[in-house]
Amino acid sequence: MTELPVADDVLAAAARIAGHASLTPVLQSRALDAMAGCALSFKAEHLQRGGAFKFRGACNAVWSLPDDVAARGVVTHSSGNHGAALALAARSRGIPCHVVVPEGALAAKLANIQRHGATLWRCAPTQAAREAVCADVQASTGATLVHPYADAQVIAGQGTATLELVGQAGAPEIMVVPVGGGGLAAGTALALAATAPGCRLVLAEPAGAADTARSLAAGERRIDFVPDTVCDGLRGALGAPNFALLQAAGAEVVVVDDAATIAAMRLAWQVLKQVVEPSSAIALAAVLAQPQRFAGRRVGVILSGGNVDLEALPWRG
Repeated sequence: MTELPVADDVLAAAARIAGHASLTPVLQSRALDAMAGCALSFKAEHLQRGGAFKFRGACNAVWSLPDDVAARGVVTHSSGNHGAALALAARSRGIPCHVVVPEGALAAKLANIQRHGATLWRCAPTQAAREAVCADVQASTGATLVHPYADAQVIAGQGTATLELVGQAGAPEIMVVPVGGGGLAAGTALALAATAPGCRLVLAEPAGAADTARSLAAGERRIDFVPDTVCDGLRGALGAPNFALLQAAGAEVVVVDDAATIAAMRLAWQVLKQVVEPSSAIALAAVLAQPQRFAGRRVGVILSGGNVDLEALPWRG
């Protein structure tokens, strides 16, 4: 298993990526506060470079590599946001980037990856196929694998979003983040340990890919499932280091159905005037789904990404 990152690694990541990642704003809405019954602070990571928080982890991983290793390039597998982020980070260092993409990935996200200069490699839409093609590319190019969520440097980099939120808006009492593979969630746990140890961590997870909820309840990873959710960015299975960090942090999970997520996405567009994707809107949906859990609290929410296929909005048709 990947060596587990610690809170100090998040602080080091913040310094490493400071010249590359955007300092995204924190947004508030009195209307949404009234609807939710709590004080919400939204960290606008959909406005991050590449359109998602993923640039933070990718950038930290790319710039952590020694020069001779970096020169051979990087490779990953991704349905979109991590691939685009790694391509952008690699371009910032002038090194090659290879992204293995599953058939059926959103066209808007694939275009985003290509826009940043990566070489695309297609594979079947299974975890085994992704990993097999990645291994082939590694063997033929010498590129370094930067895993989308189980890489220690990626996890540490993702935690910098919460680090910034605490600096901008103060420590929340509850922090809500989406969870798929668990890179953002685990990084958030480390950032909270460093800056807001009394803050509860709540993970928003789709009902059609609720392996984190099952795993934390069972005390071991339960990742044998076929994802069925509109949240394409949250279909990955929970990583081993991610599980260990979330379990140690006492993370809680709110499982959300897709209909509630789509309603929250539309609400974010209408009220916040922000274009966020379903995998991002699920965090707001979790708060609205269980108001008693958040009532009267200061709640931080990471709006994780905004790479939406405008030709296939979930409320059209």
